[in-house]
Parts: sequence; structure tokens; C-alpha cells
Amino acid sequence: MTMITTNYTNEINDKRAKYVVPGVSNGSLAVAKEAFGSTIIDIDGNEWIDFAAAIGTLNVGHSHPKIVEVVKAQAEKFLHPGFNVIMYESYILLAEKLAEITPGTHDKQVILLNSGAEAVENAVKIARKYTKKQAVVTFTNGYHGRTNLTMAMTSKVKPYKYEFGPFAPEIYKAPFPYLYRKPNNITDEEYVDYIIEQFHDFFIATIAPEMVACVVMEPIQGEGGFIIPPKKFVQAVAQFCKENNIVFIADEIQTGFARTGKLFAIEHFDIIPDLMTVSKSLAAGLPLSGVVGRKEMMEVATAGELGGTYAGSPVACEAALAVIDIIEEEKLCQQAEVIGQKIENHLNNYTEKYSFIGDIRRVGAMVAVELVGNNKKPDKKTAAAIAKYANENGLLLLTAGIKGNVIRFLTPLVITNSELEKGLAILDDAFAFAAK
Repeated sequence: MTMITTNYTNEINDKRAKYVVPGVSNGSLAVAKEAFGSTIIDIDGNEWIDFAAAIGTLNVGHSHPKIVEVVKAQAEKFLHPGFNVIMYESYILLAEKLAEITPGTHDKQVILLNSGAEAVENAVKIARKYTKKQAVVTFTNGYHGRTNLTMAMTSKVKPYKYEFGPFAPEIYKAPFPYLYRKPNNITDEEYVDYIIEQFHDFFIATIAPEMVACVVMEPIQGEGGFIIPPKKFVQAVAQFCKENNIVFIADEIQTGFARTGKLFAIEHFDIIPDLMTVSKSLAAGLPLSGVVGRKEMMEVATAGELGGTYAGSPVACEAALAVIDIIEEEKLCQQAEVIGQKIENHLNNYTEKYSFIGDIRRVGAMVAVELVGNNKKPDKKTAAAIAKYANENGLLLLTAGIKGNVIRFLTPLVITNSELEKGLAILDDAFAFAAK
């Protein structure tokens, strides 16, 4: 595929290099002009199939007509009076809706914020306020954000943490099961039991449960490489929290809103979390996040202790209400399973062609393929080559994993068969190119 690059695109890239910090990465050097569904058109007229969806933010796709309609209507009324100055209806209606659709029939309350990291920070604040304890436990390979606290909670040092310390104290990382990386001499069941035992020992050797305010878990690890924990492990963690007055927080920022074939990934594990963080696909690309949790925990903080100037933008709230309707109306949970199965089947066809195919894993439309060399050695070089080729030839594609050797798929859940086939054809070319 030949992509056209004009002088104007080169000029924009020159300005980007001059005026925008290099610390913000770009997978593609193209410049978007317009986007619909799962297709982006750049300023040179090139077409891009989107398998990244703004890192899992566009489950309802680009420029969904219903989202555009409600955003325009709200913008004509008012943009942001500030909820902590004067209330507006959409914030309250969205809080009500989130309380209804998240797992559990118990009484819940909601706070709306701006970003995923901000939601995680506030969930930790709420847990600390409620338990009167300070320590926070997360997991190896986990990712929770780029603020000081969430950097401390995140596993991967480069590029997220290197030379940015010192970090917030009282953050501890417990072991997390990674079935593909288990020792060969034990069964899956033995391995899971061993990791559960290690998790319990962690609260003897590293931190006492009497000191721990919360355990924060991604039901499926995102940046870590789409690592799917066994149900038995997740339930053991939740039970331990319940027995020890520890708040169990499900970080659903990347996994939420139909991505995994259920509205929230934690539903796959038959767990009702105490608190849940949401963001990304909540508002179809507009900045919005939230914490949803048990009323008795959420209401402990008093007036002024939580919030922020732009938290709960009315424009974003209207978009979020529309997103929730679209997920139901267009049956996106079911569609996620259909899309994910097609991608998985396509990846399975690579196993006999390419020796570097390691593990293929999937829940709903959250799909990943791990690339390896001899003895399962992580193959970051091939993963990078595939992503680079794709991002230069009409397919927006992301890598993941602590060692950068995972290709992840986050297509919008409204992707058409035509868009999916075009994207997979480019993916075929990318894998063939990397195999040379």
C-alpha cells in the first residue's frame, strides 16, 4: 500500500517536533482530518483502519452520530458551569446510570472526574478515608497511570517511571498469575494455587493486612500485555480483602464498557468490587472518568475533600449517557465476542506460518498475541517491526507488555466487516514483512 505524504504533513510534523514535547509518543506520523466508525482519513486523503481506538477509548467508534448530536446540543446550552459551583442534570443522571449498570444491587455513589489516573487516585483516597489505613497493594505487570501516585502503582519502569521519582510511599506490588509464563513442570492448577499461596504470604512477609487500605486490580491487565488471571485467583483476592477490611478496587479503565463481551470485565469472575474506576470508552473520546462504589465507603469524605475544577464536564456527561444507550441498542457486548473471535481465528492462522507466534489470548474483543523466540524469549524486535509497518501502511496498531513483545487489538466495537477485513489484510502484510 502506497501512502501519500504531502509537504503540509511534513510541515505539521516539523512543528510537532519543534513545539510539542518528545515525551508524548506518536505511533503514526499521519495527521488526522476526519474519522467515522473505525476509519480515519488523514490530511493527505490516506485511509487508516483503526485497531487502536485511542488506546481503547472508542468502543462506540469515531464520531458516532448519536454522540455528535448530543455533544452539539449540550455545547449550545452551556459548556462548563462547574458542578461544585452549580449543579447540572447530566452529572446526576450519569451517576444514577453508573450505579445501576455496575455489578451489585447494593447502594452506590459516584464521583466523576477527568482521567483514568485521576479516578485511580480518588479511589485510593476514598479507600484510605474509609479504612483509616494507608497502604495500597497493586500487582506485578499492572498499569494505573502516569501521575506520581499511579506511577508508583505501575510496574513498568521504562518509559513510565524512569527518573521521575521519588514516588508516593506505601505502595506494594503483589504477585499476579501469568499462565503463559508459568514453569513447565507444574500444571495450570498447581501454578494458580502456588500464586494464591504467594499472595497470602505477601501479607506476612511484605505488608500486614491491618495496614492495607485497598487492593487495586485490573481484571485483565492492559498495558501489561492483556494478561488474563484465572477466576480462582481473582476470587481468592476478593475474599482475602473481605476478610481483612481491605477495599477491593477493580480498575476497569481499559476493560470497561463492553470491551470484554460483558459491560465490565470483573463480571467474568463473579466478583462484586467495593469500588470501580471507569474512564476511556465511557464518553466516546471526551475526557471523563469516575469512581463507582459502595455508598458507605463513598460517603465518608466530606464536602470539598473530593472533586476538581473540570471534573464531570457536562458535554462529556451527555456523551457518556449516549454511549451507554448505544452499547445496549447496538448490542455491543455481543458484538465484542463476534469481533474478538474473528481476530483470534485470524491470528490462529499465523501459528503454522510464523515461528515467533507464542500465546494468543482473548476475552471478548480484548485480543493479544505474544511474540517470542527460542524458549519463549520475548521478541520485542518483531513486535515493534509489525507495529511500525502497520502504522506506516494504513493500520493503527499498538504493542503492549512489560517487555514490549505483545501486539494488542482494540478495534472499535462498531467496526464493520469491511473495515475489519481491510485491517487484517494489512496485518497480514505486516507479519510477512517482519518475518523476512
